[in-house]
Amino acid sequence: MKLHELKPAEGSTHAPKRLGRGVGSGHGKTSGKGHKGQNSRAGGGVRPGFEGGQNPLFRRMPKRGFNNISRKNIVALNVRDLERFENDTVVTIESLLESGLIKAVKDGVKILATGELTKSLTIRMDKVSPAAAKKIVAAGGKVEVE
Repeated sequence: MKLHELKPAEGSTHAPKRLGRGVGSGHGKTSGKGHKGQNSRAGGGVRPGFEGGQNPLFRRMPKRGFNNISRKNIVALNVRDLERFENDTVVTIESLLESGLIKAVKDGVKILATGELTKSLTIRMDKVSPAAAKKIVAAGGKVEVE
């Protein structure tokens, strides 16, 4: 099969309505819009969600909570997760992405102190909790906060 031989499957397409092409077409004169009224006018119709003046669903539903527009999305990672790296490795955001420990970074990564660390690693990260920094240094590593 070649590109010029491709065509839609039988019955999957049909001709568009040809509006305003005479009485015999079945879509002449008012072109399927009926007589007068909001929907017969150019640009007529109502906005999405409009319910004829009844209080719309999105206004009837209860609103809860608070959306902080300046919130930071920081990925949390524990010290125990760093065990998979070899001794004397420099751990950066790029190396975390490559190893699959984190999927994506939005506003940064923070290392937290849950678990134990036995490897000596150099950590180059946006944020490191004080307790996590102690554990990393105790294991013979270094912490460089960028």
